[in-house]
Amino acid sequence: MEPAEERSTEGNRAPGSSDDVSSVTIDVHEHEGSLYRVLSSAIVPRAIAWVSTCNPDGTDNLAPYSFATVASVDPPVVLFAPVDGANGLKDTPRNVEATGEFVLNFVTEDLAPAMNETSATLEAGESEFDHAGLERAPSVTVDPPRVKKSPIALECTLRELHPVGGSTLVLGDVQYVHLDDSVTTGGTIDIEHVDPIGRLAGSWYARAGDRFSLDRPR
Repeated sequence: MEPAEERSTEGNRAPGSSDDVSSVTIDVHEHEGSLYRVLSSAIVPRAIAWVSTCNPDGTDNLAPYSFATVASVDPPVVLFAPVDGANGLKDTPRNVEATGEFVLNFVTEDLAPAMNETSATLEAGESEFDHAGLERAPSVTVDPPRVKKSPIALECTLRELHPVGGSTLVLGDVQYVHLDDSVTTGGTIDIEHVDPIGRLAGSWYARAGDRFSLDRPR
């Protein structure tokens, strides 16, 4: 169970706060336990990297990670950062380390239940594709399959695996891109046709239905 955040007392109100306004302060150097709940609730919504890999024996694996983003455009590099398990690397980063390959699949609202199913703890040798009833599609440049119903998929090769505290940062060079016609206009992604979901905290997710546009200042 994730540790609850500590509430401030009268003696550790935030600087500048008035007596009639309650606040929460956390001194990271004195805080006991994990800040997972604080960080995962504050940095929202987060993209979901639905990562497919292959074990060295050929069994495919599929798992979602919400500490994920783009690291570079030139060259194209994406990243995700799994929190390590009790025995070290989880299956996904261990597979990436062993094979040097993975596919980052895009999660739409209709795929959310299946994505959630792939976060289950399975027996060794059992594939999350089969557990969640997901159809595979072959990749072009890497061995791991992609999720056939995912409208966007990025085939990647390992650039770097870097330990960061109790997590492992996985950086991958994008080698091949799959875009379904349903999310493109003129051959490029049309954000108005994309139906993403974002990770919030706990069991909560967000839809991208209520959108607005702002012109950048000159």
